[in-house]
Amino acid sequence: MKRIFSMLLAFFTLVQVASAQNNPKDPEALKVLDAMSKKYQAMKAYSVSFTQLLESPQAKVKETIAGDITVSGNKFRLAVAGQEIINNGTTIWTYMKKENEVNISDFDPEEQELTPDQIYNLYKKGYKYVHSGEEKIAGETVHVIDLTPDDRNNQVFKVRLHISKKDNSLKSWKMFRKNGTRYTYTIKKFTANPPVNASTFTFDKTKYKGVKVVDLR
Repeated sequence: MKRIFSMLLAFFTLVQVASAQNNPKDPEALKVLDAMSKKYQAMKAYSVSFTQLLESPQAKVKETIAGDITVSGNKFRLAVAGQEIINNGTTIWTYMKKENEVNISDFDPEEQELTPDQIYNLYKKGYKYVHSGEEKIAGETVHVIDLTPDDRNNQVFKVRLHISKKDNSLKSWKMFRKNGTRYTYTIKKFTANPPVNASTFTFDKTKYKGVKVVDLR
């Protein structure tokens, strides 16, 4: 459970951290972040296909994984690295494909460091941010926003966001950890307001033949 939530946390840490630790909050960066936040919060739901590039020079590791997530309010369905996490706002199902096992637990937002419905607001408290210029990515101009946490003990010391200048959408971000590890997340496909219903955020064991159910509630 904790391992997959760590992946979810890593995926959505993009706005949890905020920039050069000695710099004040940058009004130009705030304007861009607020526009991004407003864009996503206006949606009833969204789906994202993404890739994660992990680079660890120390461990000589460089690997890429792909994933998909659908979010609606505090509900989400994440599929990544052979696992699925489904949260309907009260219950969490964690399905491990290799073991054909699902763990069921109560969802307590107080116990979670981050949930998808919070990601576009977290920069508003406890973080610094600065507009670091513009870049071209695949022919599109993006704002470069660097964020750093006020907490110097945070193992992530910087997150660099690439936000579209054209439509305020998040294109990619890179997490920098103190141990030298880097995570780069790239959004490959974004769908606004996909059709969702209660079954989207519920685990249906009839669709997983022979699944072992472990109820931890």
